[in-house]
This record gives sequence, structure tokens and C-alpha cells, in this order.
Amino acid sequence: MPDWSYHPLKKVLLNKIPPKTSREFIHKSMSMIAAIPGGRSLIGFLGHMKPSQKIQKTVNYTNFSSPIGVSGDIDPLSSGTNAFQQLGFGFIEIGPIVLNEPITQIEPKEDKNHILFSTQQEKVPLKLAIQKLTTLNIRVPIMVKIDSYVTKSELSLIVHHLTPFVDAFIVTSEQFTSYLDKNTILMERPFYASCFTNKMNNEVLETLTNMPNLAGIVIHAPRHTSEEFWHEAGNANEHLIENVKTIKEQYPELTVITSGGVETPDEGYALIHAGVDLLLLTEGYVNTGPGLPKRIHERILYEKTPREHKANWYFSFLFGLAILIGGFIALYFAITSIILPYDESFIGLTRDELLLVNPLILSFMSHDRMALAGTMISAGILYIQLARHGIRANLHWSKVAFHSAAIIGFIGILLFIGYGYFDYLHGLFWLILLPIYYFSFKEGKKVVGFPSSSHGQNDKAWQYGIYGQLMFVMLGFLLVIGGFVISTIGISKVFVSTDISFICMPPQMIENISQNLIPVIAHDRAGFGSALVSVGLLVLMISLWGFRQGEGWIWNTLAIGALPAFIAGIGTHIYIGYTSFIHLLPVYLLVILYLIGLVLSYPFLKGKTKGSYSSINELSL
Repeated sequence: MPDWSYHPLKKVLLNKIPPKTSREFIHKSMSMIAAIPGGRSLIGFLGHMKPSQKIQKTVNYTNFSSPIGVSGDIDPLSSGTNAFQQLGFGFIEIGPIVLNEPITQIEPKEDKNHILFSTQQEKVPLKLAIQKLTTLNIRVPIMVKIDSYVTKSELSLIVHHLTPFVDAFIVTSEQFTSYLDKNTILMERPFYASCFTNKMNNEVLETLTNMPNLAGIVIHAPRHTSEEFWHEAGNANEHLIENVKTIKEQYPELTVITSGGVETPDEGYALIHAGVDLLLLTEGYVNTGPGLPKRIHERILYEKTPREHKANWYFSFLFGLAILIGGFIALYFAITSIILPYDESFIGLTRDELLLVNPLILSFMSHDRMALAGTMISAGILYIQLARHGIRANLHWSKVAFHSAAIIGFIGILLFIGYGYFDYLHGLFWLILLPIYYFSFKEGKKVVGFPSSSHGQNDKAWQYGIYGQLMFVMLGFLLVIGGFVISTIGISKVFVSTDISFICMPPQMIENISQNLIPVIAHDRAGFGSALVSVGLLVLMISLWGFRQGEGWIWNTLAIGALPAFIAGIGTHIYIGYTSFIHLLPVYLLVILYLIGLVLSYPFLKGKTKGSYSSINELSL
């Protein structure tokens, strides 16, 4: 559930139902998607959240793909574990674990944009924890937080049963000093002692660091408590940074994990910069959205790696340029002769003869061919922009978008012959494109970089940008669906009811004119649908993966790239007089999404940021 779907849903539904209900709805929904065949790939496609290898860490002999984890406070029932692994988290905390399920469990509640957790919050019985750990396909390290009220014997039993399934345990500093003495032989896994910032003084630190079994400490953000409920204090991040710096000055080798105090990428980066080894997201993750880990990763990468690497992009640019030129050539024929000599030869009638029979037939053919030409021009612009700004900057996501759409476009040639007619001009065009694309694909193999961003705040521009992104995601998705529908019509019944009303002839009469006339019309329609699928995929993937503050080229690409298709789509209908409102309604709706998306995303994409967008060179993905 990316931010562009999470925030609208949160405002419309999630904020209006109890926190636990909304939490379980979100977590179970995402985990259900992750559990079905192809579900993990779908989540990856929507979010593109896999962390860069540059931020991987090894802490106490455990490998973490990311230093960002999710707190057990957010998911005490482990309902979202399957999904969290796909959202960029490097580890997951479960708990607090107790031996037996308590008689009563006090659920969190919401008040004034805060999640209020009970001081006797939800606890996870050992049996449930084992069930989850043994049935879920877990691919990231698991840390277990043990409840502060368990006894020494209960703690030993919990540790004994969970050790085979987890990577570390988190206990309170009091439990650590009281229960895990020098003679305790429980230490098959690292143990971390947790404490709050207001209790983390020199005496506590000295006591803990003198314990031979200590793997590190977990510092919880300061809390504001009222009537047996608590939420994070407003200045939590500042307090955590101050504590971390003090601790690292005295004990530079000590592993430090923080829990809470992060609601923006800047706050996450500030903790990492202060010396935190790992950090757990809590309430801030709920308020900001599932994209927070990815945004923190990009913020870290922005400061971490030089941004000078450039990749080869010339053949990719040439591929887009060839499609752009091909679109203009197709547009020229669509507004002049409409059909070419080999079309006339296949149909068995000349252009003049068709005009005498029914001039609306040629007008209808012109409208499909002009729409195809406009779509090709849009595709050429999108390909050129991806090559010039994305592939050139070594951005892996832009390469995936580029080649996914291109391959679909090549496959679309099969639709041209769905009715037994092969368009020689189309065939020649693809033969010219094929070697260019081969070299484009070859040069793209070295494009493996991850994006980075200096944007670190949840400001108004970002909030508007989320809704702008939603508009363009919807636009791309609807273009893909529309392309499939048009292609399907093109290789099946060919005409819709409004087409027949415009031509003033049923298909049977058209077949009587020439049995080869409908196959020519069908191949135009199927080809246009195929091109629309490719353009829709480009718009969709650019919208899903390219939205970051200051990325003006993304806004320019979407603004300019969509215009030819819309102008051709609407203009050709006006040009030939085919202005049925019902027929053009889908196009009008797409234009509305396009305009709203441009307006909402402009401050975010065109706004100034501390530095330019960049990529991180990777050896492999």
C-alpha cells in the first residue's frame, strides 16, 4: 500500500474506525496480497522499495538489508509480517512476548493525530509467536521484545522456545542486570537492553556495558503519559539524537538501536548520522505512511554516495527518437492520403472508389490512424525523456520502465495480423527499430543504480504531491486497461455501437463492399490499442517510481508526453465530426485526471530542494 493509496484511504476510512480495526485491516490486507502467487512481485512493482546494497549492515554477525525496522508496537499480532518484508524494512520486532495470554488486552486509541498506547498494551503470548514464526515465510531478521513483567523463569522459557526462530532478544535494562547474570547460559542469540531516554544515565550505561553478555542497547523515544495511555513526545527525535551522541562519545563501539522519534526522512537520517546502528519506526510510520522506509533510504543515500556516475544512453535515446519520427510520418499519412497503395491493393478498391461508396469509412480509418500517430509521438517523448534523464543517470527503475514498455510494443505487432492483414510499413518500421532496441537493451544492462533524494520533510508540497501521484497512477492504469480493451475489440468485433452510428453502415454492408476492408480497419484498431498499452505502462511506471521532490523532468515528461496522445485523440474526432459524447467520455475523464495531476504535483516535482536527484551505482540487484 504505497503512500498515494494509503493517505487517501486513511482520510476517507481509516481515521474513522478504531485504531486496532484499521491496523488489522491494513496489515492483513497487505499480508494477504503478499501471500498469494505473484503478490510479493505486485507489492514490489507498486512500491519499488527494495533497499540499496549500499545501506546494508552487519550488526553482531547478523546481516540487515536496511538499518530501518518496524516496532512491535505497530504490529503486536504480527499480522503484517509478510508485507513488511516487501516494504523495505531490514528487520522486524515482535512482542512484547508473555508466557500466557493476559485476561484483558487494552487496545490503542487515537486522539488529536496521536496514537495512544496503553501502559498495559497488547501482549503476544508465546504460543501465538511460535505459530507466526513457524508458518510465515520470513526473510528478514526478527528481534523479539520480551514483556517487562515476565519473571526470570518465564524469560528463560520464552528464550528457549524462540531461539531457533529469531535473531535477537530485547529485554529491559532491569531484566538484563537482574536475570542475565554471568552464569546464565542463554546467549545463543544477541541480547539488547532497552531503556528510555530519561533513564539512560552514566550509571545505567556503566552497569550495562560491564555485563559480558550485552550485545547493545535500545533507546526508546521519550513519552508523554496521560491516564494510563502514552504517546511519543513532540521533541522525541531531538532527545534521541542528544542521547545517541553522548553514548557514542563514551562507548563508540557499542551497538545502539533507537525505537520511535522518526516521522520524516530527515529525522531518520539525523539518527543514522548521529551514530545509530539500527532504528525502529513506531507512531511516525503510521502517520507518514508505508513509503517512509524507502524515503529514509533515499535520504541516507543522498549524503552517502557521490552523484557523478553516468551510464550509456545513446541507443535508448535513438530508439525513442525513431518512434517519435515514426509517429510524425504516420500522422502525415493519416491526414493526407489515409490509406497507402498496398492498402488499396489488399482491399481491392482505390481511395477514390471508397470515397464514392462511403466517405465516412475513410474518415473513420483516419481517426484510428491519427490516434495511433499521436500515441506514437507521446511514446517517443516518454522514451526520450527516460533515456536522457533516467538511464543516463544510471537509474535502474527507468531502465525497467523503458524496456518493459518497449517489449510490450514489439509484441503488439502480432495484433496487426489478427485479422489476416500484415501492414508492410509497420513491419518495416519494427525491422528498423529492432537493431536499435537490441543495442539499447545491451547498454541498459549496466544501468543498476538506486535513486536518492535530499527531500526530508512531510511538507505541504509532499502531501499535495501524493495526490498528484495518485492521479497519474490512475491515468497510467486506465490507459493500459483502455489499450487492452481497444486491442481486444480490434481483434474481435472491431466496431462499437457509436462507430456503426458514425459510419452509417453495419459490418455486413462493409463486408459487401470488400471482404478485406474490415481486416484493414481491425489492424489499425488493434495496433492503436497495443501502442496505448505501451504508453500507459510508461506513464504508470514513471508515476509509481519517479516521484521525488525537485524532479522537474518527471513533471515535464508527463506534461509534454501526454499532450500529443490527448490532442490526437480528441482532435481527430473533432476533425472528422465523430463527436459522440459517450464515445469520447473516457478521454475526457483521462484529461481531467491529467490536469488535476499536473496541478497537484507541480509544487512537489518542480519545487527546489537541497540538491539534485541522483543515482547510486550498484554491482547487482
